[in-house]
Amino acid sequence: MSVTAAEGFVASGTHAGIKDSGALDLSLVATEDGAPVPTAAVFTSNLMTAPPVQVSREHLRANGGRAVAVILNSGNANAATGGPGVADAREMCDRTAAELGCSAQEVLVCSTGVIGQRLPIGLIAGAIPRLAAGRSRDGSTDAAEALRTTDTVRKEAHVATGGFVVGGMAKGAAMLAPDMATMLAVLTTDADTSPPELADALALGVERSFNALTVDGCQSTNDTVVLLASARRGPPSRTALTDAIGQVCEELARQMADDAEGSTKTVRVTVAGAASDLDAARAARRICESALVKCSWYGRDPYWGRIASECGAAGIRFEQSAISVSYGPFEVARNGIAVDHDAADLAEYMERRHLEVTVDLGLGPGTATLLTNDLTHAYVDENMGTS
Repeated sequence: MSVTAAEGFVASGTHAGIKDSGALDLSLVATEDGAPVPTAAVFTSNLMTAPPVQVSREHLRANGGRAVAVILNSGNANAATGGPGVADAREMCDRTAAELGCSAQEVLVCSTGVIGQRLPIGLIAGAIPRLAAGRSRDGSTDAAEALRTTDTVRKEAHVATGGFVVGGMAKGAAMLAPDMATMLAVLTTDADTSPPELADALALGVERSFNALTVDGCQSTNDTVVLLASARRGPPSRTALTDAIGQVCEELARQMADDAEGSTKTVRVTVAGAASDLDAARAARRICESALVKCSWYGRDPYWGRIASECGAAGIRFEQSAISVSYGPFEVARNGIAVDHDAADLAEYMERRHLEVTVDLGLGPGTATLLTNDLTHAYVDENMGTS
């Protein structure tokens, strides 16, 4: 159980026919009793916004931050599809609402997959009755499975703490960048909270997780994180709710990084000693999105000079005589020059799946951490076309 770990929610997944492989490609998360509950969402900041994002935003504004369900499809992003794409997204909501007995504005919609192709809306419409009929508390596995595109595994997490539960499912394996990514996530909680409180907690959770993850620096058209609260349990403290949501988001983000297309390394990059947190974040992002740095990680080469070079080009306060770089416990550079270290032990460290890179700019209190991965031949192979 993940997205239905919290009381008051059901889910399902089915094959509508979007994917030729026969894999599950249509997913539903809904309240158990069909009643609207407090709901918050965070969407992509990409101005090339997909119709599902446009429709979901419109519905949340219209319903005052309350929803009954989220319907999601994989295999087709319904992006760059204009007015017909908006009509398709609305039809998904209309047909789902008809099956659940609620208003169409109480349904949110998400899509992921290939950009620029119309949805096979006839196939989706034909599958929605079956999807709705199959919803249950045990349906979370199929729901998470139906989100997958290039993901090799489904992504699920939950936390039970302080008398309430937060659960979630997500997809994402590429085009992952700060300010959201090619990712969809649906979270649920049985905590008793209001839409504004939920929105604040979700924003903080996203900031420390999905917005601290970059695979390739490419920002998607469809990114959406939705959080619904059933109020089946008591009201939590603001801190407890924010922490629990953050923990689930961080775990889902880690699973995305581990499953990034073609990756062999998941790398946590921390920049400290910057003049400000903003400077640290800029330097960390520059490092994490550098093809040269990412290729060196794939080659298991602790090439610190590339890291220092990216910091110097980040448009921040920088002094080359102050920078230090470490891989895990191994300091490889101090005050801008290489230092002796145990090369054999470091080589063994570089064979690991998970690496820690720490950069100290030696200038101030600013710090930031991002999660990323290496760049491999397999990533190129995966992204050479649209199929």
